[in-house]
Amino acid sequence: MTVNTTRRSLLKAGVVASVTGFVAPWVRAAGGDTFKIGYVSPQTGPLAAFAEPDKFILEQIRKIVAGGIVSGGKKYAVEIIYKDSQSNPNKASSVTAELILRDKVDLVIASSTPATVNPVADQCELNGVPCITNDTPWQPYFFGRKGDPKKGFDWTYHFFWGLEDIIGSFTNLWGQIPTNKVVGGLWPNDEDGNAWGNAKMGFPPVLASKGFKLVDRGRFQSPINNFSSFLSEFKSANVDIITGVVAPPDFANFWNQAGQQGFRPKIVTVAKATEFPAAIAAFGDRATGLTVEMMWSPAHPFISTLNGQSAGQLAAAYTAASGKQWTVPLGLKHSLFEVALDVLKRSGGKNPEAIRDAIAATNLNTIAGSVNFKKGPVPNIAKTPLVTGQWQKRGKGHELVIVENSQALMIQKQAELEPIKYA
Repeated sequence: MTVNTTRRSLLKAGVVASVTGFVAPWVRAAGGDTFKIGYVSPQTGPLAAFAEPDKFILEQIRKIVAGGIVSGGKKYAVEIIYKDSQSNPNKASSVTAELILRDKVDLVIASSTPATVNPVADQCELNGVPCITNDTPWQPYFFGRKGDPKKGFDWTYHFFWGLEDIIGSFTNLWGQIPTNKVVGGLWPNDEDGNAWGNAKMGFPPVLASKGFKLVDRGRFQSPINNFSSFLSEFKSANVDIITGVVAPPDFANFWNQAGQQGFRPKIVTVAKATEFPAAIAAFGDRATGLTVEMMWSPAHPFISTLNGQSAGQLAAAYTAASGKQWTVPLGLKHSLFEVALDVLKRSGGKNPEAIRDAIAATNLNTIAGSVNFKKGPVPNIAKTPLVTGQWQKRGKGHELVIVENSQALMIQKQAELEPIKYA
């Protein structure tokens, strides 16, 4: 990519007008003894639960790199610049532009749904800056950014599971107890909802092939306060299973209204919304039996490349430091820094192309599983394992335990699926 081509692209996108002047990657990287990592996360807004572990992770990583890292025989300090996407794609894009053009970072990392990951990656691709992301299914990331499987992207890489994994895990989960196989879909009008509900690549064709009947009222705009029309149709269709991919505040509205209107499905497996202890705590006993995908847990049999902690030890350290129950994004955030630091150590220095090439060559066994960008399934993507868990009563509270592992047999089940019980 030439300087003139990149400058024209930036002018067309209106980026340079709002941030300090464009500096070509090889000029921006010249000199300096510090690797700068820009980190974008939804610290506020409806997706803020994803960022709950960030304070702990940043403190942990900053201690690990306090003495610097060695790359190409030279020691570099490591600076992490933390930005809030505010759960807003436009804000995610603008803070990434600041990281690149004002802070002159060497590498950008981000996580937590397409609302953050996609605009961050797009800015990096536009500016020729290496970028690593996770915690978004690979299809909304890749195809949501108009990726071409024959070409891929130049600067942006992503590791996570795909829709094929979650569809396989969810449908196997639902087969564990008797139902009428009628499924109600909750899919918003965003990158996630449109991908999951896609008639060709999403849930609908697989559900049909496995004998499930789908009740889909179409995409809804988030945030949404009133689910009465959904509940009325689900009740009329005798829906036994609810699925979808919903922000925590929207699902709270749905589940509270379901209780008020007497809707009692046997299984509720809604992604994104119920991963977090803080999000389900407000439901009290009505949290019991909810199911959700698990990208990471203390029971995952993986070890950190940064400090040798097992998944269980990382979870225990988080609880000891924060006083809070472990949360699924914890291991994903740690693994993001594992990959980032491994890349910088192998890059041989601050040259952007060398950092980009080191990302492409990554083959690392992280605390969230193996990350290998050479395996695909499409360019720039590495797949990590997925299981499904259920919130079950443990002592005075709830614990998210693994109840389905068909897509990741290396991760053991901890319990059997229980149908939701109603008072």
